[in-house]
Amino acid sequence: MPLSETLTWPFFEEHHRGFADALARWADATLPGLGHDGVDEACRARVAALGKAGFLKACVPAEFGGLHEKLDVRTLCIARETLAFRDGLADFALAMQGLGTGAISLYGTPELRQKYLPPVRDGKAIAAFALSEPEAGSDVAAMATTATPDGNAHVRIDGVKTWISNGGIADHYVVFARTGEAPGAKGLSAFMVDADTPGLTIAERIDVIAPHPLATLKFDGCRVPLTSRLGAPGEGFKVAMATLDIFRATVGAAALGFARRALHQTVEHAATRNLFGAPLGELQMTQAAIADSATEVDAAALLVYRAAWVKDKGAARVTREAAMAKMFATEAAQRVIDRAVQLHGGRGVTKGEKVEELYREIRALRIYEGATEVQKIVIAREALRNRAARPALAAE
Repeated sequence: MPLSETLTWPFFEEHHRGFADALARWADATLPGLGHDGVDEACRARVAALGKAGFLKACVPAEFGGLHEKLDVRTLCIARETLAFRDGLADFALAMQGLGTGAISLYGTPELRQKYLPPVRDGKAIAAFALSEPEAGSDVAAMATTATPDGNAHVRIDGVKTWISNGGIADHYVVFARTGEAPGAKGLSAFMVDADTPGLTIAERIDVIAPHPLATLKFDGCRVPLTSRLGAPGEGFKVAMATLDIFRATVGAAALGFARRALHQTVEHAATRNLFGAPLGELQMTQAAIADSATEVDAAALLVYRAAWVKDKGAARVTREAAMAKMFATEAAQRVIDRAVQLHGGRGVTKGEKVEELYREIRALRIYEGATEVQKIVIAREALRNRAARPALAAE
């Protein structure tokens, strides 16, 4: 089932279908002309093109020129799926503009929102989200970066952030640091830090199997005004989780886009590749693989857009729904893409083939914004919490 058929489900409204159609037509006309030579330049080009075309308006609220009064998760998911189907780096470019400013949209003061959101909307500034550390990825409570008072109006940030998407090309970062209001996750705060702030340096650029701008950041006496804080003191964990609550489902949407493209490539290949005197698609094992992939794609779509719909309809949190969507969609996409590679034979592992590209693109999605294993813990804890909150069943 293509995205156009998915959009007939009752999760969606007419403006979602119009957005999807406009983005698909733009992507088909524009993305082939944007090269991949030099990952930094390629990413900047995609951000600029998406901003010029107006699609980054999906990443900011209407008050600052966005499409909707508040961030519409269904629109963000549609955008990521549509772009991922065609170009993984374009999906990355849009996703990071959203993730890198989501916390500002949710918790920024009017002054911070006015400063940072319009340039991101227009593709004239690149955003980033700096949460992970060498010893604190999924375990946010283990964060070691500190923000200590420096006079009455500033803090001094010291520490290291790593695996930071857009690291090295971002114009500003949402940075999380320990401010000590309470132990563990309750003693963190979030700050806006401009890339040219003294004391912030790029310690290392990180090369990964699907090239994206990625870096380790070092903070050494990085002085930031208290007016750059997002939310109240000690609310950093709340800021991070509320942001991820919106964008975690969109990771599942990107995986869904990759999976749909892999299924498309598989069906085309099976219909046109002859083996033993007949199309590959006539073999029952091929048909079984296609059936498994098609079913997993539809199941992933249901979970992704269920999570997005629940959030858009006013749920304060969608922790369980977003975790399920992210976990299932990314794992299912890995299986769908692996089948595509297998059925393509030698071509499937040949550099330059689309399924080989998809195989590299999907792997990181099972890790970032909460690895699959962490999502399982989240889902189980939510199930146990819900069990404890509901009345016990009467004995038969």
